[in-house]
Parts: sequence; C-alpha cells; structure tokens
Amino acid sequence: MAGTLSRADLIADLKASLQDAAKVFTAAADADFSRHLDAAALDFGRVRPRTMLGTITLVAEQFNYAAPVDFLSYKSDLWCQPAKRINPWETTYPGRLPDVFTAMNGAVRELHLLPAPTAAQITVLGSAFKFYYFAAHSIGTLAADTTIQAGDRGLLLLRAQAEAMKEMSMRNIAKPVSMRDGLSQGPRNGTPGYLFEALMKMFEGAK
Repeated sequence: MAGTLSRADLIADLKASLQDAAKVFTAAADADFSRHLDAAALDFGRVRPRTMLGTITLVAEQFNYAAPVDFLSYKSDLWCQPAKRINPWETTYPGRLPDVFTAMNGAVRELHLLPAPTAAQITVLGSAFKFYYFAAHSIGTLAADTTIQAGDRGLLLLRAQAEAMKEMSMRNIAKPVSMRDGLSQGPRNGTPGYLFEALMKMFEGAK
C-alpha cells in the first residue's frame, strides 16, 4: 500500500523504488533523497502547473511590490478587468493601466507595475490588486503541506528517480542498475544516464 505524501513516506518509497541504486546515496538523515524530491517538486510545475490567487495592496505612485513566497511567474490580473467596461469619455475612466513585470531586488522577487498606479485609478478600481500566478510545488513534513495531488504521487517519485539517476551518471557509474519506474512498477535496466533520459521522457509525457 502506498504511503502518504509526507516527506518521510515519500523518502521511504523513493529509496525502495531505487533498490540497489539507493546504496549509492549515503548522506546523513536521508538528505540525498530529500534533495531528489525537492528537485522533483521544483520541476513538477512543467507538467502540473499550480495556479494561485494573490493579492497586493496598492499605494499611489508606488511601482514595486513583494511577490508571494511561492511565486514562480505571473499569469494575469483581475484588477484591470472592470476598467475595460469604462468608456474614455466617462469621468471615472482610469487612463493607461499598469503592465506587470517581475524582477529581483537583491534576494527578493518583486512585481513591478508600470506605470505605477495612480490615486485616481486606486479610487476607481480599489487598492486590492488581485492576480493569478504560477506557484512552486513543495513537499512538506506533513502530507497536508505537500502541494502535489495524491493522484500524481507516482509521477513525483518518477521525477525524483530521474534526479537520482542524473546524479549517479555524474559519478561515472557504469555498472547497470535495476530500478522501478514508480508508475507501472516495470523494471528499467541500463546505465544511469540512459535511465535518466528514459525516466524524463516518461515524466514529460505526462503533460
């Protein structure tokens, strides 16, 4: 029976799926397997995009705002939509609305609204700028804190297996290894480099 989506259960199943290949990874506290899972989660949005709703509070003439902590990329906004129903000759017409860009300010990812919203625009459209964005997946200590859906558990393990094979190939391990793919439980035999390519094709084919 498959475990939960907690980090501990995912690590246990990843180690079991790698079979003898798991012996290569010897870091304390299963840090190697935890790294493989985190890399898999980071890449997971390519096949299972995670769209979230964010809100920032606008200040007149301020263009830069901190992005959500799980922000990957901007998608679209809701704030500008009502303005499309206002005619240019009406007194509430907001004029040119900001375009949204993303930028790094040191280690902080920001949303830049250019030109900066005006006091008149905020009066008409409100100070709550709601927007959709693509968010990063993550694996939590508790299953409830993992963003991967239960039905995609095998796909996550498949991607983590590929990450393990990539690391093994970089160690110049030439001896064929045996592992299972996390989805069909069929054997995959070959060098780590070959297995990495094969597993990634399976992962990307899940789109």
